[in-house]
Amino acid sequence: MQKKQTQDRFDSRTLALWATIVALGSMSPAQAETRQRTPEVVLKTLSEKTEIPVEVAASSIEREVKPTASVDLTIPEKKVSSGLANVTFDVAATTPEAHEELTATSAPHGAFGVGGSEVEPTKTKSIEAIAALSVEQEALEMDTRAIAPQISLVEKEDIISPPAATFVETTNLTALETKEILGFDLQEQDEALLIAQGAPNEARVLVAEIAINGVGDNVDLEQAVVQAIETQAGRPTTVSQIRADVNRIYATGLFANVTATPEDTVLGVKVTYDVVPNPVLTDVQVQALPLDDNRGITPPAVVDNIFGDRYGQIINLNDFQEGSGKLGQLEAWYQENGYDLAKVVGIDEPSPDGVVTLVVVEGVIEDIRVNFINSDNEPVEGKTREFIVTREVELKPGDVFDRNTAQRDLQRVFNLGLFEDVQLDFTTGEEDPTKAILNLNVIEANTGSIAAGGGISSASGFFGTVSYQQQNLGGNNQRLATELQLGTREALFDVSFTDPWIANDPFRTSYTVNAFRRRSISLIFDGGDNDVDLLESGDRPRINRLGGGVTFSRPLSKDVFARSDWRGSLGFQYQRVSITDSDGDKEFIDEAGNQLSFSDNGTDDLFTLRFNLVRDKRNNPAAPTRGSVTRIGTDQTLPFGSGGILFNRVRGSHSFYVPSPLKLPLVSKDKPHTLAFNIQGGAIIGDLPPYEAFSLGGSNSVRGFEEGDVGSGRRYLQATAEYRFPIFSVVGGALFVDYATDLGSGDDVPGDPAGTRGKPGNGFGYGIGVRVDSPLGNIRVDYGLNDEGDSRIHFGIGERF
Repeated sequence: MQKKQTQDRFDSRTLALWATIVALGSMSPAQAETRQRTPEVVLKTLSEKTEIPVEVAASSIEREVKPTASVDLTIPEKKVSSGLANVTFDVAATTPEAHEELTATSAPHGAFGVGGSEVEPTKTKSIEAIAALSVEQEALEMDTRAIAPQISLVEKEDIISPPAATFVETTNLTALETKEILGFDLQEQDEALLIAQGAPNEARVLVAEIAINGVGDNVDLEQAVVQAIETQAGRPTTVSQIRADVNRIYATGLFANVTATPEDTVLGVKVTYDVVPNPVLTDVQVQALPLDDNRGITPPAVVDNIFGDRYGQIINLNDFQEGSGKLGQLEAWYQENGYDLAKVVGIDEPSPDGVVTLVVVEGVIEDIRVNFINSDNEPVEGKTREFIVTREVELKPGDVFDRNTAQRDLQRVFNLGLFEDVQLDFTTGEEDPTKAILNLNVIEANTGSIAAGGGISSASGFFGTVSYQQQNLGGNNQRLATELQLGTREALFDVSFTDPWIANDPFRTSYTVNAFRRRSISLIFDGGDNDVDLLESGDRPRINRLGGGVTFSRPLSKDVFARSDWRGSLGFQYQRVSITDSDGDKEFIDEAGNQLSFSDNGTDDLFTLRFNLVRDKRNNPAAPTRGSVTRIGTDQTLPFGSGGILFNRVRGSHSFYVPSPLKLPLVSKDKPHTLAFNIQGGAIIGDLPPYEAFSLGGSNSVRGFEEGDVGSGRRYLQATAEYRFPIFSVVGGALFVDYATDLGSGDDVPGDPAGTRGKPGNGFGYGIGVRVDSPLGNIRVDYGLNDEGDSRIHFGIGERF
């Protein structure tokens, strides 16, 4: 009789309820994860071949019943996820009698409804047996897969003592013996639980009610919790499911703290979710790293524009997680503005007044290094001094990396002409890992060259040339060049040295020193309807110039890295000029009795100060289609040496380019069609050696005339209009009109060389030309007709203006 009463009071369902409440009550998820107790009876299963602790009642094996017994379960410490910060599961005190009708089942909605109405149980006996035998072990072996906040773990000893429970001998049972005692196969029921609940061998309890505290009257917050949790009234739940609900509520990003408390009631378990919402968002600020060397690249207006629609709402931390749309917009702004290394690395905890601070690594440059490599990317020793490269780089240590600036820097380094390739990469800062080291990897090119060639030009006729050039003398990007040219009209030898940027100069000042010896047939004393040669030899006069000079030049801008529209140059040149025949003998009187030199001995000294100013706004200096270029220059001679010559020469030129509104048929429409215009003029005031007069006519003046055949004067005015159009690929064409006049100043030149030779003093030309893009430049071939009915073909390199 006593035995039967014990069985009635402690049937398998009552023990399952007690075990489940023990698993949920007085224990946080973290504690349940870190503390585990094992009963003393061990059962081996067929499925796992492992030992599972089992408790067996005295009535099951008919042994002597002890008055009372208790099982003390000790849980070994283990490391768990930190995702359940401040989350606890609390259960009010209860007794087994409170749950007389809890029945575990494999049905989808459990064995009982909300109101306690009974649902047809399925395999009730099997599930009850599992709950009675293994619920303690199952409930305490749950795996936390939390993704939310980190927690502190609190350990706690739990003593489970169901009233009048009696337990006796312990033994190791095989799976077959277990089946004989229990009346079912444990492996089969494990699989049933796995399918029904989604977690293996875990006890479930019926949920009678769900409560949500802390949201006040905010329906949206309440709905966010309801939609996040999977636990529902009228359905069974488990410790793992409630723990997962807490994590899902955290995952909404709307709450600072979440606590789930299961509580036993007559109809089942009541689960209460206590939540603490985040504060209302009032501002989003950016804290850049490193703290001691940041540039604040993120304008507050940009941040407000991105997060402004969230101001006045509960802070949703998901807006500030990596991959979120809001942070994606901010990082997209960084990319669009060239801050490729800038990245949001975290956020500070929102302040009570609703301010969220984003922590951003700006991408500050710690150092800039130049690495010399070969074509196989292997390190080699370079000959170029590093400062030649780094002074072309606008980015400096301490600056935030900017892709747009870096691209201009790379282009400037490449334009030095010293390297075959220039590459850029980054390494982590050595002194501060939040900074970056910018590495410029360069492949040096061969900077020395010897060239020989020949050609034809309208001014020089046929000519041959030999030259040597070294572009990186001493590794300092200094250029040494020599050239020897011989032609039908002139002979030239020139040597020059150029430093394109004087060391330590803040304005990118360059200088060039050169020495030269030239001999040419002067256009002033050649051409026209009348041939007037030297009186004694009958040769055409040759102008011999021996001299040298130095010129300093710089962009007129304080920012040496910005493209400057204005550029100025200032120089000094000395020339000794003599008039000779073809044999080099001095002769300076022509057949008309005119003296061709300024001095009476045929040799003149010219000490000249030169100043030039250029304003260039063309979109492409080599082949402009838009913009303009203006040039102004003056030469002032000093009255020293032979002849004591003193004069001032001024010149001015303006060219502009506009897209053509009309396009010729049967030509390419893909490339731009351009209208180009040029007007220029000049004047000489003071002493004037005749060979220094302005020469008009030819390929760079009025096409259709031979070189110098229009006239020569103390003053001049010249205008040109061209329609430039593409034909195909590298070939283009041009229609042109030219006009020039000496403004009636031809007879103001000593000896009137133009009038003596029958030159008209003004002329008009027009025609068509072809342009071929070649490695040497734009080869120009023009066919021109003049207003006197003559025609001529002109050759040149590059556009005329």
